[in-house]
Amino acid sequence: MRTCRFLHAGAEHWGLVEGDRVRALTGEPWSGGLPEGRPLPLGEVTLLAPVRPSKVVCVGRNYLAHAREMGNEVPKVPLIFLKPPSAVIGPLEAIRCPPQSSDVQHEAELGVVVGRALSRAGPAEARQAVFGFTCVNDVTARDIQREEKQFTRAKGFDTFCPVGPWVDTSLDPSDLSVSCRVNGSERQRGSTRDMAFDSYALLAFISNVMTLWPGDLVATGTPEGVGRLQPGDQVEVEVGGLGILRNPVT
Repeated sequence: MRTCRFLHAGAEHWGLVEGDRVRALTGEPWSGGLPEGRPLPLGEVTLLAPVRPSKVVCVGRNYLAHAREMGNEVPKVPLIFLKPPSAVIGPLEAIRCPPQSSDVQHEAELGVVVGRALSRAGPAEARQAVFGFTCVNDVTARDIQREEKQFTRAKGFDTFCPVGPWVDTSLDPSDLSVSCRVNGSERQRGSTRDMAFDSYALLAFISNVMTLWPGDLVATGTPEGVGRLQPGDQVEVEVGGLGILRNPVT
């Protein structure tokens, strides 16, 4: 099953993607929203970010090759940080390079969407709490990150968390390709099998720090090959079997 959010005739809806069509849902899919109305062609709607999370929890240095390219070792426990919900945008929405940074970079990631409240859980319970998976671009002002040695400002600008195009509930996250293209040229390619901590271990770890609520988003880290984005670029994040998240850069 694939779920989404979309805009049609001036109204926002949760939706169920059925091939090249989408059907509105009565509410959030992880809260039991049911299909209603007639299916609409995807070409007649505007896809929005498929989640409206209370928080976005991200994981740093979760791929060995990326940790090395940044001059770091993989942490002994997951390195987590937060992006504000105000950073979240959907497919085809513009990533805006802020004037405070001259080195805005892409980071292609697998995102995990939580389907039910999770607190103080182990990996087995965390697995049961997953609703589905999506594409995430953990956009980063790398110069600010290097200068401040902190992640909040560097990763928290408005538009710095593209998500989409939908949430897929049927994927096995253990061996998915994760790639990024800029203007059609591949920059990143890796596999979730190379994660230091897998998706369920990450959710369990995070849940022992903070409660994860339905609709929350966990970004699981990026493979090597991160690079600079410039105004006028078109960036694509693709997760194998899921889809492609496209965003222009302004």
